[in-house]
Amino acid sequence: MKSFIGMSKLIFLCSIFFCACNQPQFMFDKSSLNRIVTQYVQNNSHPFIAMRMENGKGIPIYNYTSINQTFLPNHIIDENSLMRIWSMSKIVTVSLFMDLVEDNIVHLDEPVTKYIPEFSNLYFATDSKGVALTLTDSMKNVCPYELRPNKTKMMIRHLINHEAGFYYATTQNKCINSAVAKVNLPKAENSNDLINRIAKLPLIQEPGDFHFYGTNTTILGLVAERATGISLNKLVSNRMTKLVGISGLKYNLENNESLLPRFSGKNDTLRFAKDGDFDIFGPDFPSNKADNKIFLGGEGMIATANGYCDFLRMLMNKGKLNDRQFLNQETIEEITSPHTQLENKWGYNGYNLWVTSDTLKILGIGDSGLWQGGGYEGTEFWIDSKRGFVGIKMSQLHPIPKSGHEFYDEFRGEVYRQIFAYENKYGRKVYF
Repeated sequence: MKSFIGMSKLIFLCSIFFCACNQPQFMFDKSSLNRIVTQYVQNNSHPFIAMRMENGKGIPIYNYTSINQTFLPNHIIDENSLMRIWSMSKIVTVSLFMDLVEDNIVHLDEPVTKYIPEFSNLYFATDSKGVALTLTDSMKNVCPYELRPNKTKMMIRHLINHEAGFYYATTQNKCINSAVAKVNLPKAENSNDLINRIAKLPLIQEPGDFHFYGTNTTILGLVAERATGISLNKLVSNRMTKLVGISGLKYNLENNESLLPRFSGKNDTLRFAKDGDFDIFGPDFPSNKADNKIFLGGEGMIATANGYCDFLRMLMNKGKLNDRQFLNQETIEEITSPHTQLENKWGYNGYNLWVTSDTLKILGIGDSGLWQGGGYEGTEFWIDSKRGFVGIKMSQLHPIPKSGHEFYDEFRGEVYRQIFAYENKYGRKVYF
């Protein structure tokens, strides 16, 4: 009887193995993905689009670039082309900062003034009744605003969660936007000058009031500099990119390197950007020249698609890349856990890393549990930790014309349509 049962188990296991071996390995229909990329370049909504997906080992599972020859004739753009990534710098700075936390150099529940005493006497902007701008019924109508002394202690955790009260020159309030433009943060000569310029600005709320997206991560980078006595670019290089072997992720260009032109889609027409088109800081934007001395942790990095995918793979691989551990697994879990915007139907915010709900799957434009983010000039990324791959979109324009608004959803929707079709047919999850 025992031998019969043993033989039955063997036959059953062999049948499973035989069925699995007869199932074709998943591969993307790249022609359909290529058509989507090409369509949104040929319709003049993008100057170019470079898409790349890699598995956990860094092997490309999709890599395609389409270039608008009207705007970029004779240009070679590929996975090794350096581009401005703006807010995709934020998760890099957060990761670097959490490395300092792991080493007990800094702590999230310390006051910011421990490292930046220049912020000891900040004011916040209010209406005539003393209500902070983010809490008023209509922020845009409070112009001019009044100032009240901030009595709430600003903690480092407020910075990492965008609750400290810092902002960009793109709020609904014209008066506070003008204040940002006047101090012209990107023109600071060094970190101390940058801090002094920021200290002249009112907060948009008292720390802890509300999640409000802004330059909070740039302040986080300045805290890292003050805590270590080392510039942010050297911290990123020495503690992260050199350690795990990432190239193509940095702040400054070498003397023989250059960046692609900036493009604008204002008035829904693609063109080369003009002065004033990019108003996130007011009149100017971050420098990436070789002699640049300020390093904006929330906006200032440049990267190649290949290099940024390496960084994403480090996050996906539980803090490890090229057999070297940068962050502990527990830290990655903390970064991707719910922290703010918990009532949002699209997902929740970790430490400046958005985690999607099932809304994307329902709408046919992705899946639940994706870690994602993006940047000011049309860059986007996502991490599928369930299936072991990362994806990135690179372009260089702001804003995107209406004719290009659906690209990312359509492309990623097709990626997951193909994946779900395979998983539903064969009853097993795709893993790269």
